[in-house]
Amino acid sequence: MSSNKLPGDKQQDIYPVSTDQLLRITVEQGGSDLHLTAGMPPQARINGELTKLDFPVLYPEVIEALLYSILDQKQLQRLQEQWELDFSYSISGVARFRGNIMYQRNSLSAVFRVVPFEIPDFDTLGLPPAVRSICELTRGLVLVTGPTGSGKSTTLAALINIINRERCENIVTIEDPIEFLHKHIKSTIRQREVGTDTHSFADALRHVLRQDPDVILIGEMRDLESISIALTAAETGHLVFSTLHTQTAPLTVSRIVDVFQDHRRAQVRQQLANSLRAVVCQQLVPTTDGKGRVAAVEYMVDSPAVRNMIREGKDHQLYSAMQTGQELGMQTLDKALFELYKNNKITREVALEYCVDRSEMERLLSFGGGPGLKPRSGSWRG
Repeated sequence: MSSNKLPGDKQQDIYPVSTDQLLRITVEQGGSDLHLTAGMPPQARINGELTKLDFPVLYPEVIEALLYSILDQKQLQRLQEQWELDFSYSISGVARFRGNIMYQRNSLSAVFRVVPFEIPDFDTLGLPPAVRSICELTRGLVLVTGPTGSGKSTTLAALINIINRERCENIVTIEDPIEFLHKHIKSTIRQREVGTDTHSFADALRHVLRQDPDVILIGEMRDLESISIALTAAETGHLVFSTLHTQTAPLTVSRIVDVFQDHRRAQVRQQLANSLRAVVCQQLVPTTDGKGRVAAVEYMVDSPAVRNMIREGKDHQLYSAMQTGQELGMQTLDKALFELYKNNKITREVALEYCVDRSEMERLLSFGGGPGLKPRSGSWRG
Protein backbone atom coordinates (compact mmCIF):
# COMPACT_ATOMS: atom_id res chain seq x y z
CA MET A 1 0.00 0.00 0.00
CA SER A 2 1.35 3.38 -0.96
CA SER A 3 2.21 5.78 1.87
CA ASN A 4 1.10 8.86 -0.05
CA LYS A 5 -2.42 10.23 0.09
CA LEU A 6 -4.37 10.41 -3.11
CA PRO A 7 -5.12 14.02 -4.13
CA GLY A 8 -8.61 15.29 -3.34
CA ASP A 9 -9.44 15.84 -7.01
CA LYS A 10 -8.65 12.20 -7.84
CA GLN A 11 -10.79 11.05 -4.93
CA GLN A 12 -13.65 13.15 -6.29
CA ASP A 13 -13.08 11.73 -9.79
CA ILE A 14 -13.64 8.15 -8.68
CA TYR A 15 -16.53 8.66 -6.20
CA PRO A 16 -19.28 11.28 -6.12
CA VAL A 17 -18.90 12.24 -2.42
CA SER A 18 -16.05 12.66 0.06
CA THR A 19 -15.60 10.93 3.40
CA ASP A 20 -16.63 14.14 5.17
CA GLN A 21 -19.85 14.28 3.15
CA LEU A 22 -20.69 10.65 4.00
CA LEU A 23 -20.08 11.33 7.69
CA ARG A 24 -22.20 14.48 7.55
CA ILE A 25 -25.06 12.54 5.90
CA THR A 26 -24.82 9.85 8.58
CA VAL A 27 -25.22 12.47 11.31
CA GLU A 28 -28.07 14.25 9.48
CA GLN A 29 -29.98 10.96 9.20
CA GLY A 30 -29.56 10.20 12.88
CA GLY A 31 -27.11 7.36 12.31
CA SER A 32 -24.77 6.04 14.99
CA ASP A 33 -22.19 4.46 12.65
CA LEU A 34 -20.95 4.67 9.06
CA HIS A 35 -19.67 1.47 7.38
CA LEU A 36 -17.40 1.44 4.33
CA THR A 37 -16.87 -2.03 2.84
CA ALA A 38 -15.77 -3.12 -0.63
CA GLY A 39 -18.60 -4.56 -2.72
CA MET A 40 -21.31 -2.64 -0.85
CA PRO A 41 -22.54 0.95 -0.96
CA PRO A 42 -21.86 3.02 2.18
CA GLN A 43 -24.12 1.98 5.05
CA ALA A 44 -25.31 3.87 8.12
CA ARG A 45 -26.61 2.24 11.26
CA ILE A 46 -29.91 4.02 11.97
CA ASN A 47 -32.03 3.01 14.97
CA GLY A 48 -29.84 -0.05 15.34
CA GLU A 49 -30.19 -1.34 11.76
CA LEU A 50 -27.74 -1.05 8.86
CA THR A 51 -29.22 1.03 6.03
CA LYS A 52 -27.67 1.40 2.57
CA LEU A 53 -27.05 5.01 1.57
CA ASP A 54 -28.02 6.09 -1.93
CA PHE A 55 -24.53 5.99 -3.44
CA PRO A 56 -22.62 3.63 -5.76
CA VAL A 57 -20.99 0.41 -4.64
CA LEU A 58 -17.56 0.94 -3.12
CA TYR A 59 -14.49 -0.68 -4.68
CA PRO A 60 -11.11 -1.20 -2.96
CA GLU A 61 -9.42 1.74 -4.69
CA VAL A 62 -12.36 4.00 -3.82
CA ILE A 63 -12.23 3.09 -0.11
CA GLU A 64 -8.47 3.59 -0.14
CA ALA A 65 -8.91 7.07 -1.61
CA LEU A 66 -11.68 7.98 0.85
CA LEU A 67 -9.65 6.87 3.86
CA TYR A 68 -6.27 8.20 2.76
CA SER A 69 -7.85 11.63 2.42
CA ILE A 70 -8.48 11.93 6.17
CA LEU A 71 -5.37 10.23 7.62
CA ASP A 72 -2.12 11.95 8.46
CA GLN A 73 1.29 10.43 7.74
CA LYS A 74 1.70 8.99 11.23
CA GLN A 75 -1.68 7.26 11.07
CA LEU A 76 -0.90 5.86 7.62
CA GLN A 77 2.35 4.44 8.93
CA ARG A 78 0.60 2.78 11.87
CA LEU A 79 -1.98 1.30 9.51
CA GLN A 80 0.75 -0.11 7.27
CA GLU A 81 2.66 -1.60 10.18
CA GLN A 82 -0.24 -2.97 12.22
CA TRP A 83 -2.83 -3.57 9.43
CA GLU A 84 -5.53 -1.92 11.54
CA LEU A 85 -6.01 1.49 13.11
CA ASP A 86 -8.14 3.09 15.82
CA PHE A 87 -8.30 6.87 15.55
CA SER A 88 -10.47 9.91 16.19
CA TYR A 89 -11.65 12.40 13.58
CA SER A 90 -13.79 15.52 13.73
CA ILE A 91 -15.75 17.74 11.36
CA SER A 92 -16.29 21.26 12.63
CA GLY A 93 -19.93 21.96 13.44
CA VAL A 94 -20.96 18.34 12.81
CA ALA A 95 -19.50 15.81 15.26
CA ARG A 96 -16.47 13.85 16.32
CA PHE A 97 -16.00 10.28 15.13
CA ARG A 98 -14.27 7.20 16.50
CA GLY A 99 -12.84 5.39 13.50
CA ASN A 100 -11.55 1.88 13.01
CA ILE A 101 -9.83 0.83 9.78
CA MET A 102 -9.02 -2.82 9.09
CA TYR A 103 -8.07 -5.13 6.25
CA GLN A 104 -10.54 -7.74 5.02
CA ARG A 105 -9.99 -9.89 1.93
CA ASN A 106 -6.90 -7.83 1.12
CA SER A 107 -8.77 -4.51 0.95
CA LEU A 108 -9.46 -1.75 3.43
CA SER A 109 -12.72 -1.51 5.36
CA ALA A 110 -13.76 1.07 7.96
CA VAL A 111 -16.37 1.87 10.59
CA PHE A 112 -16.94 5.32 12.06
CA ARG A 113 -18.88 5.82 15.32
CA VAL A 114 -20.59 9.21 15.74
CA VAL A 115 -19.56 11.03 18.94
CA PRO A 116 -21.47 14.29 19.56
CA PHE A 117 -19.48 17.40 20.49
CA GLU A 118 -21.81 18.05 23.42
CA ILE A 119 -21.71 15.66 26.37
CA PRO A 120 -25.32 14.48 26.90
CA ASP A 121 -26.97 15.47 30.15
CA PHE A 122 -27.39 12.54 32.54
CA ASP A 123 -31.14 13.11 32.81
CA THR A 124 -31.61 12.56 29.06
CA LEU A 125 -30.05 9.08 28.97
CA GLY A 126 -32.89 7.11 30.55
CA LEU A 127 -30.69 5.71 33.31
CA PRO A 128 -32.13 4.82 36.74
CA PRO A 129 -31.91 7.90 39.01
CA ALA A 130 -29.92 5.85 41.54
CA VAL A 131 -27.01 5.64 39.09
CA ARG A 132 -26.33 9.35 39.62
CA SER A 133 -25.20 8.60 43.18
CA ILE A 134 -22.07 7.02 41.67
CA CYS A 135 -20.77 10.57 41.21
CA GLU A 136 -20.67 11.00 45.00
CA LEU A 137 -18.15 8.15 45.42
CA THR A 138 -14.55 9.04 46.27
CA ARG A 139 -12.94 5.63 45.79
CA GLY A 140 -13.61 2.19 44.35
CA LEU A 141 -14.27 0.60 40.97
CA VAL A 142 -17.29 1.43 38.81
CA LEU A 143 -17.92 -0.61 35.66
CA VAL A 144 -20.23 0.29 32.79
CA THR A 145 -20.82 -2.77 30.62
CA GLY A 146 -22.81 -3.89 27.62
CA PRO A 147 -22.44 -4.92 23.98
CA THR A 148 -20.83 -2.72 21.36
CA GLY A 149 -22.96 0.32 20.60
CA SER A 150 -24.93 0.21 23.84
CA GLY A 151 -23.92 3.69 25.00
CA LYS A 152 -21.21 2.79 27.54
CA SER A 153 -18.94 5.70 26.54
CA THR A 154 -21.87 8.13 26.65
CA THR A 155 -22.83 7.04 30.17
CA LEU A 156 -19.23 7.35 31.38
CA ALA A 157 -18.90 10.80 29.80
CA ALA A 158 -22.11 11.97 31.53
CA LEU A 159 -20.88 10.70 34.92
CA ILE A 160 -17.44 12.29 34.51
CA ASN A 161 -19.14 15.53 33.47
CA ILE A 162 -21.16 15.60 36.70
CA ILE A 163 -17.99 15.11 38.78
CA ASN A 164 -16.27 17.81 36.73
CA ARG A 165 -19.10 20.28 37.43
CA GLU A 166 -19.48 19.51 41.12
CA ARG A 167 -16.06 18.55 42.52
CA CYS A 168 -12.48 19.82 42.45
CA GLU A 169 -10.60 16.69 41.39
CA ASN A 170 -7.70 15.63 39.20
CA ILE A 171 -9.26 13.39 36.53
CA VAL A 172 -7.06 11.34 34.19
CA THR A 173 -8.56 9.42 31.27
CA ILE A 174 -6.86 6.80 29.08
CA GLU A 175 -8.80 6.20 25.88
CA ASP A 176 -8.34 4.54 22.50
CA PRO A 177 -9.25 6.87 20.93
CA ILE A 178 -10.54 9.89 22.87
CA GLU A 179 -14.27 10.22 22.27
CA PHE A 180 -16.01 12.98 24.24
CA LEU A 181 -13.88 16.08 24.87
CA HIS A 182 -14.11 17.42 28.42
CA LYS A 183 -13.36 21.01 29.41
CA HIS A 184 -11.87 21.98 32.76
CA ILE A 185 -14.72 23.20 34.97
CA LYS A 186 -14.18 22.58 38.69
CA SER A 187 -11.90 19.62 38.02
CA THR A 188 -8.69 19.38 36.04
CA ILE A 189 -9.04 16.80 33.27
CA ARG A 190 -6.13 15.21 31.41
CA GLN A 191 -7.27 13.04 28.49
CA ARG A 192 -4.64 10.70 27.05
CA GLU A 193 -5.10 8.94 23.72
CA VAL A 194 -3.36 5.65 22.98
CA GLY A 195 -1.13 6.03 19.92
CA THR A 196 -0.97 9.82 20.24
CA ASP A 197 -0.24 10.65 23.89
CA THR A 198 0.96 7.25 25.06
CA HIS A 199 2.25 4.14 23.32
CA SER A 200 -0.26 1.75 24.88
CA PHE A 201 -2.88 1.24 27.58
CA ALA A 202 -0.30 -0.73 29.54
CA ASP A 203 2.28 2.09 29.44
CA ALA A 204 -0.26 4.71 30.48
CA LEU A 205 -1.63 2.56 33.30
CA ARG A 206 1.83 1.84 34.70
CA HIS A 207 2.39 5.57 35.19
CA VAL A 208 -1.09 6.84 36.03
CA LEU A 209 -0.77 6.39 39.80
CA ARG A 210 2.23 8.76 39.78
CA GLN A 211 0.11 11.54 38.29
CA ASP A 212 -1.75 12.29 41.55
CA PRO A 213 -5.18 11.25 40.19
CA ASP A 214 -8.40 11.37 42.18
CA VAL A 215 -10.48 9.88 39.37
CA ILE A 216 -9.18 7.53 36.65
CA LEU A 217 -11.14 6.56 33.54
CA ILE A 218 -9.82 3.53 31.66
CA GLY A 219 -11.53 3.29 28.27
CA GLU A 220 -11.63 -0.49 28.45
CA MET A 221 -10.21 -3.15 30.74
CA ARG A 222 -8.71 -5.24 27.96
CA ASP A 223 -6.41 -7.74 29.63
CA LEU A 224 -4.99 -9.09 32.86
CA GLU A 225 -2.58 -6.17 33.30
CA SER A 226 -5.19 -3.45 32.88
CA ILE A 227 -7.61 -5.26 35.22
CA SER A 228 -4.87 -5.72 37.85
CA ILE A 229 -3.91 -2.04 37.78
CA ALA A 230 -7.55 -0.95 37.90
CA LEU A 231 -8.18 -3.11 40.98
CA THR A 232 -5.01 -1.83 42.68
CA ALA A 233 -5.91 1.80 41.94
CA ALA A 234 -9.43 1.31 43.29
CA GLU A 235 -8.10 -0.38 46.41
CA THR A 236 -5.59 2.40 47.12
CA GLY A 237 -8.07 5.25 47.36
CA HIS A 238 -8.86 6.23 43.77
CA LEU A 239 -12.21 6.29 41.98
CA VAL A 240 -11.80 4.18 38.83
CA PHE A 241 -14.25 3.98 35.93
CA SER A 242 -13.97 1.47 33.11
CA THR A 243 -15.93 -0.68 30.67
CA LEU A 244 -16.31 -4.34 29.74
CA HIS A 245 -18.23 -6.10 26.98
CA THR A 246 -20.47 -8.10 29.28
CA GLN A 247 -24.28 -8.16 29.36
CA THR A 248 -25.08 -8.70 33.05
CA ALA A 249 -23.53 -7.87 36.43
CA PRO A 250 -22.91 -11.53 37.41
CA LEU A 251 -21.16 -12.16 34.07
CA THR A 252 -19.05 -9.04 34.67
CA VAL A 253 -17.75 -10.41 37.96
CA SER A 254 -17.07 -13.83 36.42
CA ARG A 255 -15.28 -12.31 33.42
CA ILE A 256 -12.86 -10.36 35.64
CA VAL A 257 -12.08 -13.35 37.86
CA ASP A 258 -11.66 -15.76 34.93
CA VAL A 259 -8.91 -13.60 33.40
CA PHE A 260 -6.59 -14.69 36.21
CA GLN A 261 -4.94 -18.05 36.78
CA ASP A 262 -6.57 -20.42 39.26
CA HIS A 263 -4.10 -19.78 42.09
CA ARG A 264 -4.84 -16.02 42.01
CA ARG A 265 -8.63 -16.11 41.79
CA ALA A 266 -9.33 -16.17 45.52
CA GLN A 267 -7.15 -13.08 45.97
CA VAL A 268 -8.85 -11.34 43.03
CA ARG A 269 -12.27 -12.11 44.45
CA GLN A 270 -11.19 -10.54 47.72
CA GLN A 271 -9.91 -7.45 45.88
CA LEU A 272 -13.11 -7.22 43.87
CA ALA A 273 -15.31 -7.61 46.93
CA ASN A 274 -13.39 -4.81 48.64
CA SER A 275 -13.24 -2.38 45.71
CA LEU A 276 -16.22 -2.91 43.37
CA ARG A 277 -18.78 -0.18 44.07
CA ALA A 278 -21.24 -0.47 41.17
CA VAL A 279 -21.92 -2.21 37.87
CA VAL A 280 -24.14 -0.57 35.26
CA CYS A 281 -25.09 -2.99 32.46
CA GLN A 282 -26.99 -1.43 29.60
CA GLN A 283 -28.50 -2.35 26.26
CA LEU A 284 -30.26 -0.18 23.71
CA VAL A 285 -33.48 -1.84 22.56
CA PRO A 286 -35.97 -0.84 19.82
CA THR A 287 -38.87 1.36 20.87
CA THR A 288 -42.53 0.54 20.24
CA ASP A 289 -42.81 2.86 17.25
CA GLY A 290 -39.68 1.39 15.65
CA LYS A 291 -38.17 4.86 15.22
CA GLY A 292 -35.62 4.83 18.00
CA ARG A 293 -33.98 2.94 20.83
CA VAL A 294 -34.26 3.17 24.60
CA ALA A 295 -31.85 2.08 27.34
CA ALA A 296 -32.60 -1.01 29.42
CA VAL A 297 -30.30 -0.89 32.43
CA GLU A 298 -29.24 -3.41 35.05
CA TYR A 299 -27.75 -1.85 38.19
CA MET A 300 -25.86 -3.57 41.00
CA VAL A 301 -24.19 -1.91 44.00
CA ASP A 302 -21.92 -3.27 46.70
CA SER A 303 -24.38 -4.28 49.38
CA PRO A 304 -23.04 -6.57 52.14
CA ALA A 305 -24.77 -9.50 50.44
CA VAL A 306 -23.22 -8.70 47.07
CA ARG A 307 -19.73 -8.34 48.57
CA ASN A 308 -20.07 -11.68 50.35
CA MET A 309 -21.26 -13.48 47.20
CA ILE A 310 -18.35 -12.10 45.19
CA ARG A 311 -15.86 -13.10 47.89
CA GLU A 312 -17.25 -16.65 48.14
CA GLY A 313 -17.61 -17.22 44.39
CA LYS A 314 -21.42 -17.35 44.43
CA ASP A 315 -21.84 -15.24 41.29
CA HIS A 316 -24.99 -17.16 40.34
CA GLN A 317 -26.72 -15.71 43.43
CA LEU A 318 -26.04 -12.08 42.48
CA TYR A 319 -29.21 -12.02 40.37
CA SER A 320 -31.28 -12.76 43.50
CA ALA A 321 -29.39 -10.09 45.46
CA MET A 322 -30.34 -7.51 42.83
CA GLN A 323 -33.97 -8.64 42.92
CA THR A 324 -34.12 -8.09 46.67
CA GLY A 325 -32.00 -4.93 46.68
CA GLN A 326 -34.51 -2.51 45.19
CA GLU A 327 -34.34 -0.23 48.23
CA LEU A 328 -30.68 0.40 47.27
CA GLY A 329 -31.68 1.25 43.70
CA MET A 330 -30.67 -2.14 42.27
CA GLN A 331 -32.57 -3.68 39.39
CA THR A 332 -32.08 -6.59 37.01
CA LEU A 333 -32.11 -6.23 33.24
CA ASP A 334 -35.33 -8.24 33.08
CA LYS A 335 -37.04 -5.88 35.56
CA ALA A 336 -35.85 -2.90 33.50
CA LEU A 337 -37.27 -4.44 30.32
CA PHE A 338 -40.56 -5.19 32.06
CA GLU A 339 -40.86 -1.58 33.27
CA LEU A 340 -40.23 -0.33 29.73
CA TYR A 341 -42.95 -2.67 28.48
CA LYS A 342 -45.38 -1.55 31.19
CA ASN A 343 -44.78 2.08 30.17
CA ASN A 344 -45.47 1.20 26.51
CA LYS A 345 -41.91 2.05 25.44
CA ILE A 346 -41.11 -1.41 24.04
CA THR A 347 -43.16 -4.33 22.77
CA ARG A 348 -43.69 -7.70 24.43
CA GLU A 349 -41.60 -9.31 21.67
CA VAL A 350 -38.64 -6.98 22.34
CA ALA A 351 -38.83 -7.68 26.08
CA LEU A 352 -38.64 -11.43 25.41
CA GLU A 353 -35.88 -11.05 22.81
CA TYR A 354 -33.50 -9.12 25.06
CA CYS A 355 -34.27 -10.67 28.46
CA VAL A 356 -31.78 -12.76 30.44
CA ASP A 357 -34.25 -15.30 31.88
CA ARG A 358 -37.10 -15.97 29.46
CA SER A 359 -39.23 -17.89 31.97
CA GLU A 360 -38.88 -15.04 34.48
CA MET A 361 -39.81 -12.48 31.83
CA GLU A 362 -42.84 -14.53 30.76
CA ARG A 363 -43.91 -14.70 34.39
CA LEU A 364 -43.60 -10.92 34.78
CA LEU A 365 -45.51 -10.32 31.57
CA SER A 366 -48.25 -12.77 32.53
CA PHE A 367 -48.76 -11.59 36.11
CA GLY A 368 -47.75 -7.97 35.74
CA GLY A 369 -49.81 -7.17 32.67
CA GLY A 370 -48.71 -4.39 30.39
CA PRO A 371 -49.74 -1.06 28.92
CA GLY A 372 -53.49 -0.79 29.22
CA LEU A 373 -53.81 -4.51 30.04
CA LYS A 374 -55.05 -6.40 33.07
CA PRO A 375 -52.69 -8.99 34.54
CA ARG A 376 -52.95 -12.30 32.74
CA SER A 377 -53.82 -15.46 34.52
CA GLY A 378 -51.31 -18.23 34.37
CA SER A 379 -49.04 -20.45 36.38
CA TRP A 380 -45.64 -19.61 37.79
CA ARG A 381 -42.99 -20.37 35.20
CA GLY A 382 -39.82 -19.36 37.06
